[in-house]
Amino acid sequence: MPKVMIVYASLTGNTEECAEILEEAFQELGAEVEVVESVFADPEDFTDADIAVVGTYTYGTDADLPDEIVDFYEELEEVDLTGKIFGSFGSGDTFYEKYCKSVDDFDEQFEKTGALKGAENVKVNLNPEEEDSENLKAFAQKLIDAYNNL
Repeated sequence: MPKVMIVYASLTGNTEECAEILEEAFQELGAEVEVVESVFADPEDFTDADIAVVGTYTYGTDADLPDEIVDFYEELEEVDLTGKIFGSFGSGDTFYEKYCKSVDDFDEQFEKTGALKGAENVKVNLNPEEEDSENLKAFAQKLIDAYNNL
């Protein structure tokens, strides 16, 4: 049974809702899941997981990382996650030119750790609708499949 750790930052509750959808999806797939808000997480915690997942929103017109996840982001590249699977997801607003840029930023940061990308990023416009929920469930399945194919 793979161990999944989901770390997230949420301002309006949208990314938190996505994390909850993922938690349920992973549990239905037989995984052990831990969900932690970014302010309470340390990137080293991912060393105890088989699958590392980060969810974040993107802040403002400059597409900044949220303040509450910046330290986690900066420290992540120093962690060796060789042999782990990773995935990134988040919420944003298509009104902004750099839609969900923080999700892509985490994708790049994970690549520096030696972890393997298990699924394409999932980006949710504002709050998750039914289609987004299905995309998140498929994301969880792809991450589990990637783990099983190691």
